[in-house]
Amino acid sequence: MASLALTAAGAEISTPWGGLLNRVSILLISLWPPSIDLEQQLPQAMGYELSCLRYVILDLFLATIMCTAMASQQIVYMNKGQGETSYACNSQIQSGAQNRMKPPIEAAINELRSSTTSLLPAQMLIADLGCSSGPNAVELVSVAAEAINRHCDKLQQPPPEVCLFLNDLPGNDFNMVVKSLHTLRQRSSSTVTTGVIPGSFYERLFTTGSMHLFCSSNSLHWLSEAPEVLRRNQIPAYDIDENVRRERLPIVIEAYAQQFRKDFKNFLKLRATELVEGGHMVLSLIGRHPHESTSEFSDLWEIVAKILRVMASEGVIDKAKFESFYVPIYAPSDQELRDIIQEEGSFCTKDLMLHDLTIFVDNSSINASWALNQMRAVFEPIIVQHFGDVMDEFVRTAEQRWSEEGSLQDELGRHQTVAFTMSLTKA
Repeated sequence: MASLALTAAGAEISTPWGGLLNRVSILLISLWPPSIDLEQQLPQAMGYELSCLRYVILDLFLATIMCTAMASQQIVYMNKGQGETSYACNSQIQSGAQNRMKPPIEAAINELRSSTTSLLPAQMLIADLGCSSGPNAVELVSVAAEAINRHCDKLQQPPPEVCLFLNDLPGNDFNMVVKSLHTLRQRSSSTVTTGVIPGSFYERLFTTGSMHLFCSSNSLHWLSEAPEVLRRNQIPAYDIDENVRRERLPIVIEAYAQQFRKDFKNFLKLRATELVEGGHMVLSLIGRHPHESTSEFSDLWEIVAKILRVMASEGVIDKAKFESFYVPIYAPSDQELRDIIQEEGSFCTKDLMLHDLTIFVDNSSINASWALNQMRAVFEPIIVQHFGDVMDEFVRTAEQRWSEEGSLQDELGRHQTVAFTMSLTKA
């Protein structure tokens, strides 16, 4: 928790709610009865300065406010560890999407060389934003490092010093990530340093003009927050009543689309500040097929929401809790991406490709257990954060829903998952 250090001048609180809480602290201090002199009325041998007691009480009061506010915030991270439902053991589809990023990453490395000498910069800084955990975490920065070595070997040039960063939210499972980075450094034949940068990629992460290449895979469809306009007006992202849901769907989709536009524009602006002139980004995210009607803001989420809706209708979870559950995820179309990139203006789009992610799935392995493990790897932490320990019932409800032969395949077939891979150059 952020420090709530109090001084005689008032509360100085470094939090997203700092301004509000500072005003509250000033109000509380002004309301403290001035006639009560704690220092004189209570013995001095208490072991601390009793004149500070009012600030201790105020500190506790503000800490309570902070805990309540922080509890309402969603913290997105994948299922940790190496277990059956962990992200590390259920990210083969994501690995397939990363494989499609290798050619544009290699092309970006080649384009970073000097136009006059063909030399790469003497130092190169590369980062994967939203690395998550498991075997995929170091894949993209490894591809970039290997491309640098091949380029230098081909032209018989000394390799540059390379610094590889991995970024994700502080709740990410960084234990395996750090071990993988250590292994990567040991097997490198050139000078490679590595580091972990915890934090949101919707904030500044690196110094101005310092980075050469950013990569990001399977992350940018996650928003900085669910749309505030829906939460403020208590419009559920997914109503229990199907007729009401369909009636409100255009409002919900538009709110999520606007939140994505805001977040992606901010992401582009921040990365443009951190990149060198002519720096590159290679990004991949879940999207919506160009010919698919906008029926939901995320096909991935709709499958999960249908299971939770059954649980709410059966009384397993509270209906009000279900209708206050907003998952911060949005799958854009390719045209939305192009429009936002052009509107923001910091980057030129070199390439934007669509991939059908179902080609990375072995159809013979598709069953209820496989589908549940895939969903739990991604959504379990945020579900448990909101509803509590309900995953056993979630599994039971899903298995019952898919008990009829072919029902799971039919549901997955209605939700074609695609990804966009784009290569951008700083304008």
